[in-house]
Amino acid sequence: MFVRPLRNGVKGFYEKLSRRWISSSQLTVELTKDTSRFDSRPTKEELLFGTTMSDHMLMIEWETTNGWGTPKIAPYQNLSISPAATSLHYGLQCFEGMKAYKSLDGDESLRLFRPNKNMERLSNSMDRLHMPGADFDRKELEKCIAELVKIDEKWIPSGEGYSLYIRPTCIATHPFLGLASPTSLLMYVITSPVGPYYKSGFDPIRLTADTSYVRAWPGGTGNSKVGGNYAPTMKPAAEATESGYSQVLWLFGENREVTEVGSMNLFFLIKDKVTGKPELVTPPLTRGDILPGVTRDSILHLAMTWGDVDVSERFPEMAEIQEAANDGRLIEAFGAGTAAVVTPISCIKYNGEDIEIPAVGSVTQRVWDEITGIQYGKIEGPEGWSVVL
Repeated sequence: MFVRPLRNGVKGFYEKLSRRWISSSQLTVELTKDTSRFDSRPTKEELLFGTTMSDHMLMIEWETTNGWGTPKIAPYQNLSISPAATSLHYGLQCFEGMKAYKSLDGDESLRLFRPNKNMERLSNSMDRLHMPGADFDRKELEKCIAELVKIDEKWIPSGEGYSLYIRPTCIATHPFLGLASPTSLLMYVITSPVGPYYKSGFDPIRLTADTSYVRAWPGGTGNSKVGGNYAPTMKPAAEATESGYSQVLWLFGENREVTEVGSMNLFFLIKDKVTGKPELVTPPLTRGDILPGVTRDSILHLAMTWGDVDVSERFPEMAEIQEAANDGRLIEAFGAGTAAVVTPISCIKYNGEDIEIPAVGSVTQRVWDEITGIQYGKIEGPEGWSVVL
């Protein structure tokens, strides 16, 4: 039988293939001997989001010659990179946000919620930045992260609302003042214990849509989780706070289409004019300016099984929202994301007027109950959503 030789030869083939691999079987572990970080940690009641880091971190380097290196779990530490690293000058960095939970079913087993979706989005963000190594083995990185979580299990407080926030990050370390694809990367993962986003029940937010700023646009990076999407939102957010509102409702285009809220995806529950049946509406991903949130996707999947609401992915316009509110058909509105799961919206300022919205409704509560129930192992979710470590 004739076998056509590989174009670049067997050696070249396997070298190219190996550069796609992050191998959990090669993972090395160095445990910290310093107990001071854990001993001086705040109590679970004192936890503030993102301020306390656990003992260890995961690091994997990529470089042109050998591709992905050996995954390493090591004590949490500062990074040492060149001041000329392109991540510091041109924003060649992307990240993820996910959580690990202790089950509330009695055995306190560790769980991740849909980690495959975070790995997929991280890969897509890297590809959007033209980072090499974006086709890494997602399952292998997920396994490395699982090991990191198990090593720092003691950092996860027990109880509903408590979790370990996980921040995978990829930065270009290539020291070059020109703009070019990086020749070296660092993938690292740090974790942080966090408490309930709402200490005592939901805390509805008030938004302003009266802003000339735009968060994202077709053809941009709005559908990628890159740092450059977030820094420019700080000034608009500060201006919203100064004017008495919690966050910005981001609009786009002449028709003032609603896109996102703050750094969250957005949902409206609107009664149909004719039938009166409620419609759960969220902006679609088709235009490339909406972040494909894991919580967003989960809400859509669950709501489509309920049967008592229509589910639509479309861009609602502010004129429609205003009309629905005036007619009493705007039932609920909420943001959705990893940090809070759902955040009820009670008011939107538009054209100088406040549009009042019922603060917390049955759909917002139902979404919260079902998603957190799956995350903590209280209820059975769709296959593969709750990954037991």
